[in-house]
Amino acid sequence: MRLEIGNFYVRDVVFGKVTSYRDGVLTINKEEALQVVREDDHIIEADIILAKPGDPVRITPVKEAIEPRCKVSGGVMFPGVLHKLLPAGSGRTHALKGSCVLAVGKHWGGFQDGLIDMSGPGAERTAFSQYLNICLVADTDEAFERFEQQKKNRALRWAGMRLAEYLGNCVKELVPEEVEVFDLPPIHERPTEVQQLPGVVYVIQLQSQMLENGYNALVYGWDANRMVPTLMHPNELLDGAVISGSFMPCSSKISTYQHVNNPTIKCLFEEHGKTINFLGVIVSNLNVQLEEKTRSALFVRQLATQIGAQGAIVCEEGYGNPDADFIAVVNELTDAGIKVVGITNECTGRDGRSQSLVDLSEKADAIVTTGNVSEFIRLPPMERVIGELVALARDGNSGGWEGSVKEDGSIEMENNGMFCSDDNTGSFYKTVVEY
Repeated sequence: MRLEIGNFYVRDVVFGKVTSYRDGVLTINKEEALQVVREDDHIIEADIILAKPGDPVRITPVKEAIEPRCKVSGGVMFPGVLHKLLPAGSGRTHALKGSCVLAVGKHWGGFQDGLIDMSGPGAERTAFSQYLNICLVADTDEAFERFEQQKKNRALRWAGMRLAEYLGNCVKELVPEEVEVFDLPPIHERPTEVQQLPGVVYVIQLQSQMLENGYNALVYGWDANRMVPTLMHPNELLDGAVISGSFMPCSSKISTYQHVNNPTIKCLFEEHGKTINFLGVIVSNLNVQLEEKTRSALFVRQLATQIGAQGAIVCEEGYGNPDADFIAVVNELTDAGIKVVGITNECTGRDGRSQSLVDLSEKADAIVTTGNVSEFIRLPPMERVIGELVALARDGNSGGWEGSVKEDGSIEMENNGMFCSDDNTGSFYKTVVEY
């Protein structure tokens, strides 16, 4: 399967008469873009606001992040979600690199929503402060959702996807500045010298713990709660087959932007044929019941052994209850003779002294940590807020509480509320230092 991603490197975003891309500048016709947003009748208020690196701007509650892209050949954008169900992962896709569509609540948030600072100390805590952010700030007529976890997320997230595709279409007929090629043939068709290298599989555990529709990650539009672990081609993930859910507290969440730019997958591609034989991706889920956790772990083991894996990277989206799924998979793979490295964040308390994972095992002897969700943070006020700052305290957003927003606009919060800050896909620059 061969996927080409044509990259256009955006250096600035402005508003203008025609949505277009030229010489590194993305120009947006705001009214036309908002017409795309308002295709959902539930959206009653909407605006597009630009936020750039270094701006004295705070954005919250952020619900989703999507890279502006368009499909040139070989399928559709967001298959099974915005468009009909077609295979992803082949043909040509164009991407506006360095730009990002953020779906932001205008009035109400939820515990799964996060905060982004574009400058100051908060900007160091999320990679999304480094992008040219096109903030879709919107509200809906669904007043009842103010009292539910979902908090208008579907309407705003789907509108964000429509907006991202609309923007991406402006480069559909243009020649990209760079073309990345991801070409991974079937395992049995690979040269002998490649097949003799250690076989490595990537296991990504998607957040899928809610029984109700609308919360969990989607795979080709299918709720990950209703699937068993599945072997997928890595190109499918890089081409939009997986859509972020809206359940996980925000620092632990993997946004749709991060799924299509997954650095771990790209690193495995880079090493393929040199040091490893990249076998593919096992897309797994995170469950609540012990029997479900055990079943998924067994499926992961069976898939990994059937394709001849000798090594595995296991990425967990989330913490707490999902730690049991994470450790169960590590145990099963290790028992099968497969060497495992895990990637996860931790919940060690504000002082860092609590048990890092809910479940532990001596077999989990190689884990990359991406941060402590409970880390206490103080942030100074910002000149401007996009969205609604009081949502952090009023609506039970993860990381916030009553009194966490001060009268001068400064904040006391936990890392839990920083948008996708722990980034278990590996695209951020946190490290652990022992003093």
